[in-house]
Amino acid sequence: MYDLVSKIAEGGMGAVYRATSRVNGETVAIKVIPPETAKNPILMKRFEQEFKAASLLDHPNVVKAIEYCATGPSPFLVMEFVDGESLGQRVERDGPLPEAFAIQLMAQVCDGLHRAHKQGLIHRDVKPDNILVTRDGVAKLTDMGLVKDVEGELNLTKTGRGLGTPHFMAPEQFRNAKNADVKCDVYSLGATLYMILTGGVPFAKTSPLECWLKKTKNEFPAPRAVNPAVSERTDWAVRRAMSADPKERPASCREFMEDLTGQAWRTRTGTAPDSGAVAESAGPRTTALPGTPDLWYLVYKGADGEPNTVKGTTDSIRQNVKAGYLGDSGTILVCRTKTGQFVPLRSVPEFRDLVVAPAPVAATANSSERMPKPPSTGGIPGVTGPSGQPDQRPASDPAAQIQTDRHTVTPLAAAPVPATPPRRPAPAPAPGAPKSRTDWLPWAVVGAAILAATAGAFFLAR
Repeated sequence: MYDLVSKIAEGGMGAVYRATSRVNGETVAIKVIPPETAKNPILMKRFEQEFKAASLLDHPNVVKAIEYCATGPSPFLVMEFVDGESLGQRVERDGPLPEAFAIQLMAQVCDGLHRAHKQGLIHRDVKPDNILVTRDGVAKLTDMGLVKDVEGELNLTKTGRGLGTPHFMAPEQFRNAKNADVKCDVYSLGATLYMILTGGVPFAKTSPLECWLKKTKNEFPAPRAVNPAVSERTDWAVRRAMSADPKERPASCREFMEDLTGQAWRTRTGTAPDSGAVAESAGPRTTALPGTPDLWYLVYKGADGEPNTVKGTTDSIRQNVKAGYLGDSGTILVCRTKTGQFVPLRSVPEFRDLVVAPAPVAATANSSERMPKPPSTGGIPGVTGPSGQPDQRPASDPAAQIQTDRHTVTPLAAAPVPATPPRRPAPAPAPGAPKSRTDWLPWAVVGAAILAATAGAFFLAR
C-alpha cells in the first residue's frame, strides 16, 4: 500500500518515515509504532486518539491525518507530508527568528489551534518541535497524541498526571493535565514564541520540579532582557500569556494574537468572536471600517470627577494615556463612534497593553508594565474642558468642539514632549560636611563693614 523511502524522525511513540502511496504516488508521512510499544494498550489508545483528533480537524495549519491501521505487529498512522522542518530545528540551527517572521508563523499556528479549540479539542503539547514549517513558510501544528477532547471520550489522562513538555507547559498542567483548558495552550503559545524570539527556553537548566516552581513564581527573564531586538509590545504579550495565574492570561488564541499585533484579529475560518472578546456585530464597534479615518471617542473622568469626552487618533490617545493626562486608565471608556457603546480600554486590542499588566517576571524585566499615575491637577494637552475653561497647555488642534447628547466632545492632541525640567536648588550641606571655598565670603564682607564703622567712629571721637 505504501513504500517507505527514508526515516524523518524518531520519538517516544515510534519512528516517522517518508513514504509513497502505491495507489496515487502521493508522498505521505507514516508514523510506525514498534511491536513492543504496540503491546501497551494505553499507548495504543493514545495512538488511535491522535488519528481521531487530527481527522476531526480540516485546516491548512494543522497536519492532516489520512489513514490509521491498528492490525499487524506494527500499527501505523498515515499523515500529510510536510516538506520542511520543525521550528525547534530551525531555531537550533539559525538562532532567534526575526520578530515579524516569528509573529507571522505564530498567527498561522493560532489559526489552526483556534479551530481545534472551537471543536472542543485542547492540544496540551504545543511547542516548537510540534510546529512544522514548509519551505514556503507555512506553519502546521502536528502531534495530536496528547489532545484532550473536552466533550467526548478522547481524554485518557489520569487525575494528577501532568502530560506535555515541562518547558512549555502551563504550571497548572503539571498538577493535573486532565483539567487542561484553552489557557494552558495559550501559555504554551507564549513559551513557544519566547523560544523562537530568544533562541532559548524560558526555564533553562532546571529539573521538572524546579521548572514548575519557577513557573508558579514567574521566575524567568523577560524576552527583551535576553534579546533587546524584541519590541515592547511583543515582550508584554509573551509575558502576559506566560502568567502563572491563568486568570491573567489571554482567554483565547484570538486575544493572544490581538495582544501581539494591537489590532482586532479574525481567523482564517471567519468564525464568530469568542465569548471573552468584544462582539463587533451586536456590541460596540472597535475596528475602523475600510476607508474611514483613524478616530476614537473616549470618555474619562476629570479632576472634578465629571465625565469628559474627547476624540483622537490611536497614537494620540496612547500618548495621553501613557502620560497620565486622562486619569486612571482603568476607568477610561472608548468607542469608534460618539454615539456607540463605550467599552473599557482593556476590551480593545489597540489599548489593552496600557491597562493590563503582564506577569511580574524576574528583576531583569523591563518596566513597560508600570503604568503612569494620573496627575493630581492639569488638563489634557490641546483640549478644552467641558466647562469651557481652556487648559493651561497650548492647544495644537483648534478644531471646533462637537456637541453630542452626552456632553462636549473635544479634539485630543498628542501628548506634548516634556519641557526641560527646572533646575533644582542645591541641597543643604549635611552637618559636619566640609565647606566650600567661597562660604567665607559673606562673613568677610560683614566683618570688613564692622571694622570700617568702628574705625570711623574712633576718628570722629578724636
